[in-house]
Amino acid sequence: MEVQGKRILITGGSSGIGLETARALAGKGAKVFIVGRRGKVVAQAVAALRGAGGQAEGTDADVTTPEGRTRALVGARTWLGGLDILINNAGGVRAGRLEDTPEADIRQMVEVNLLSPILLARAALPDLRAAGDGMIVNVASGIALVGVPFYTTYAAVKAGISHFGEALRRELKGEGVHVLTIYPAATDTPMMTSSHAGPDLGFVREPASAVAQAIVEGIETAAFQVIRGGETRLAMIAQNRSDPAALDARFLGLKPKLAEAVKDHSAL
Repeated sequence: MEVQGKRILITGGSSGIGLETARALAGKGAKVFIVGRRGKVVAQAVAALRGAGGQAEGTDADVTTPEGRTRALVGARTWLGGLDILINNAGGVRAGRLEDTPEADIRQMVEVNLLSPILLARAALPDLRAAGDGMIVNVASGIALVGVPFYTTYAAVKAGISHFGEALRRELKGEGVHVLTIYPAATDTPMMTSSHAGPDLGFVREPASAVAQAIVEGIETAAFQVIRGGETRLAMIAQNRSDPAALDARFLGLKPKLAEAVKDHSAL
């Protein structure tokens, strides 16, 4: 897909992977409409994108609510004049032992990471069909492919959006709308600020700009999926399928240190 001139809505687009993806797409001539919960931060992001010569607009909206999803879509339709690509990037995490995780945080992770992208995709499908060459991009996580201790709910919802994308891609095959799923590894974003897990625990953070570039390449090539983390991540995924007990043993040795490192990891 040629991204120049494409009309793109990006949720969670005011910071992190979302903002860097907006920057990369705008740099290639796309028109981007970003959505975030904090109006001031959205305005700053839009100003930065425009300052770099990009065509950008945005709005503050909480896409976990019906009103927020409507605000996002109406704003995008009005400014863009239609919609070619929906990027479901908004997300949130709360790490820690399952029994210590408040029910409200569990529900919030389900809402923002799984339910909202599904409902937003459903609402945007008429626009994407009308475009004739539409695309939905769902940002999952490497944790969707290899479950990590203390990220049980996060792993569940990210695996859910992964399989949602796979099923929807097949459902829409031949109908002018493609679905791409992104699996970032640990990324240097505001969402990771409260995590103290480092390379010794397998959390090697790459720049958000690198993930964004991979997303753009995935869009351009109409890929099915983009998996970050290099050969190390691919080897772990393969081992998780062929010898999951070996990974269980590996994580057993890491559990005490990992539990301490991620106990305060929260971005909801």
